[in-house]
Amino acid sequence: MYKPIASILYFVLKVLLRKVKVIDKKYLPADSRYVVTCTHNSMVEIVILAVAVYPNEINYMAKQELFKNKLLKWFFTNTNAFPVNRENPGPSTLKIPVKLLNQGKTIGMFPAGSRQAGAPVKRGAATIAVLAKAPIIPASYKGVSTFKALFKPGAKTYIKFGEPIIPEVFLADHKKSEAIDKITAELETRMKRLSDDLEQKN
Repeated sequence: MYKPIASILYFVLKVLLRKVKVIDKKYLPADSRYVVTCTHNSMVEIVILAVAVYPNEINYMAKQELFKNKLLKWFFTNTNAFPVNRENPGPSTLKIPVKLLNQGKTIGMFPAGSRQAGAPVKRGAATIAVLAKAPIIPASYKGVSTFKALFKPGAKTYIKFGEPIIPEVFLADHKKSEAIDKITAELETRMKRLSDDLEQKN
């Protein structure tokens, strides 16, 4: 179900209405085995990020509360999302995304774990990337924060990607826990830089 929905969204938002501008898509790996992280202020980023990496598919980590409603559970399950207990994360919080990465799939994360602007980046994305030895592609979003605003005349959204963060580079000189901390700090720095670039140039 993901592919037809993503195809429709891509055609409508990117091709037909030209609502989405993707900057530096060249940084996305040729294969689909990577973690893509993005700033998060609303639900709109989820859709725009999916459009930005199209035709690749994103497997999103989503808070488990969204799966309590039967209709939402059906929708999220059929659009490649899987539940995560953010308050009490168990082994599956890491096992599922690592398994998907090892199957050659893309994991989508919002590493601040909150829609609060300026929230610090958490260690989850770095931990998953280290365990799977998969690159992290940082991204930043700028644009509207509601779907209603998205379809107003003149509304634009932007996704800017940054250079990959390669876990092996950090693991070469640091123990696993230290490498995760270093990667997390680097990810936060790069995402902030991407956000600043978007604010200045668009």
